[in-house]
Amino acid sequence: MSAKSKISWTDATWNPVVGCTKISAGCKECYAKALHDLRYKARLAGKRLPMQYALPFETVQLMPERLDMPLHWRKGRRVFVNSMSDLFHPDVPFDFIDKVFWTIENAPQHTFQILTKRAAQMLVWCQQRGKPLPVNAWLGVTVENQEAADSQIPYLIKTGAAVKFLSCEPLLEKVDLQLRGRNYGGHNEFVTWVICGGESGPRARPMYAGWARYLLHQCQEAGVPFYFKQWGEWCQDLQPQIKDATGKAFYRWPDGSGSLRVGVQKSGHLLDGDEWRQLP
Repeated sequence: MSAKSKISWTDATWNPVVGCTKISAGCKECYAKALHDLRYKARLAGKRLPMQYALPFETVQLMPERLDMPLHWRKGRRVFVNSMSDLFHPDVPFDFIDKVFWTIENAPQHTFQILTKRAAQMLVWCQQRGKPLPVNAWLGVTVENQEAADSQIPYLIKTGAAVKFLSCEPLLEKVDLQLRGRNYGGHNEFVTWVICGGESGPRARPMYAGWARYLLHQCQEAGVPFYFKQWGEWCQDLQPQIKDATGKAFYRWPDGSGSLRVGVQKSGHLLDGDEWRQLP
């Protein structure tokens, strides 16, 4: 929980909930679980750490004492809600989500970015809310593969959020988002932002450059802002930023190209030498 964040597409993180359970392919190497598990083990070993680390990551914990934190941040910023959890996890009661949104409504100086892997639960809450969402609440879903795109995006579209975004991170395969061509049951609202990125962590999976280029092409065709966050641990060997670099491992793709494990810092965030940091 921090008033500042190292995540490039946001300015701050706010965690009124911590803990989660794995639900999709993108969860396999969850950074939040890895971080929590390290601190959980350290606390069990006697290190003084906050109480949230007294329980395993799979125990979803509500933190009501944190609900009013953004109200004390005077300068407006983009706030990533629950970087260490999922606000729409089934173990989070709807009345607690109501309280989170009360804070959002009463902090109009901020933009709140809410990302979930449980879009169906999110839509149920939106429908039960009974009134429009605040315009400073951006809703997003994780789309790491085609299965996630097909199952999650239709629910997102129906929420009516002012900004509806996709986090294609970690991108695990070629994904057709159909940004302008899908039938969403009569809803004429569309995705308004796409984030793309590779995976980090000790067991990170490589991302093929063609998958990212395909997302960029779809966004350009549909006029949707595209944000390339990072390559992750692996970077495809034809990318100029790793020319002449050496890495810990090499992965060969079917087309003969390869990905080199050079680490997050060296792989960077340039796609074919260009920076894509577009915002809605």
